[in-house]
Amino acid sequence: MEELSSNSSDYAANSWVTWFLGTKGNEYFCEVDEDYILDRFNLTGLNTEVQHYPAALDLVTDALEDELDDSSRDAVENQARLLYGLVHARYIITSRGLAKMLEKYKRADFGRCPRVLCYQQALLPVGLSDVPFQKAVKLFCPRCEDIYSPKSSRHGTIDGAFFGSTFPHMLFMVYPHMLPSKSPTSPSPFLLSSTSASAGAGGVGASDEAPSAAGAGPAGAPGGGSTSSAASKVERYRPRIFGFPTHETAKLHRWQEAQRDAQIERLERAEARSALASAAPGAGVGAGAPAVPVGLAALD
Repeated sequence: MEELSSNSSDYAANSWVTWFLGTKGNEYFCEVDEDYILDRFNLTGLNTEVQHYPAALDLVTDALEDELDDSSRDAVENQARLLYGLVHARYIITSRGLAKMLEKYKRADFGRCPRVLCYQQALLPVGLSDVPFQKAVKLFCPRCEDIYSPKSSRHGTIDGAFFGSTFPHMLFMVYPHMLPSKSPTSPSPFLLSSTSASAGAGGVGASDEAPSAAGAGPAGAPGGGSTSSAASKVERYRPRIFGFPTHETAKLHRWQEAQRDAQIERLERAEARSALASAAPGAGVGAGAPAVPVGLAALD
């Protein structure tokens, strides 16, 4: 998060929360209702996570009356930001908090998915850990169900615990009509259809293949590695609510992982077959026998 201004008079004329929300880099946050902060039940357990807890709470609620020296005030201000962030994570999974964040989602305040086939789908902030100082905030796309890092460095340093791992999935449970369909209703005008692509290129050739992942290449290629090995190391984001995988998503993930494992097995068999063929004496492709790509041999 952005460094605090050394001039504390910036929020002297307004409430601390108003000043905090107006600070550059804090655009992802919504305003937590004062009544919610003043209800001590909502703050249960935070006194063990926040140093200078009484003073930090007084600062957030504009009740701090004691004069503090510069060093003490800086410490209290830092803890006030931590306290507000942790309260914010609890608030945005309440009905009122979800409604506020829904409005920001509708305006795409959190950005849009960079994946071409998601067609500018709006994103939602999510934490990979509910424990502060562990992971920075990420942005979840409900269409491709993947996560992305914020473009701005100001947003990229926000603690993910200030939003929590539950928030985006809770929002779509409460507002299921806001969940986008996995297949877009209309194709992008910027993408070529298969018909127009074949007409313009005269068919599918080597240049039409998707680019390989960085650091990976065909087996035996200089600087490349095993395709099956690279595929097996890919990690994926798993949506959770209060630490438990969401049922429908978990069911889909199990099916997807079974398909991925089957594809990896086919790749391993194809790579082994290719290695044996290249090691055999007199191996090679005859003049009259066309070469069979490894990817096609894997489908036999």
